Amino acid sequence: MLESKNNGELLPIPPKRYFTIGEVAELCAVKPHVLRYWEVEFPQLKPVKRRGNRRYYQRQDVVLIRQIKSLLYEQGYTIGGARQKMSDKPEELDRVKVESIEMKEIIRELEEVIENL
Repeated sequence: MLESKNNGELLPIPPKRYFTIGEVAELCAVKPHVLRYWEVEFPQLKPVKRRGNRRYYQRQDVVLIRQIKSLLYEQGYTIGGARQKMSDKPEELDRVKVESIEMKEIIRELEEVIENL
């Protein structure tokens, strides 16, 4: 499947439209049961559900999950505090943050390509 790095950095998000829960778990370095729990706790996180109730996450979901993980694990927020922080943000700031994260990933990917030349 996806190869994880040993240096603790998250993998870049591949240019795909949909991701399975296993792929998202690996991309965000959290277990699938944590993702299912966060869906209950964070109303913004709504993956598409298809046949057999299988979850399919989109790129913005992966970015959102990374934001939630950062609030909880790096910044020390509780679930309630993180939920409040996420709901307090104006939509414009969320869009800017998503674009910033995506640009950082693109830069990281380009740096890797340059290293391999």
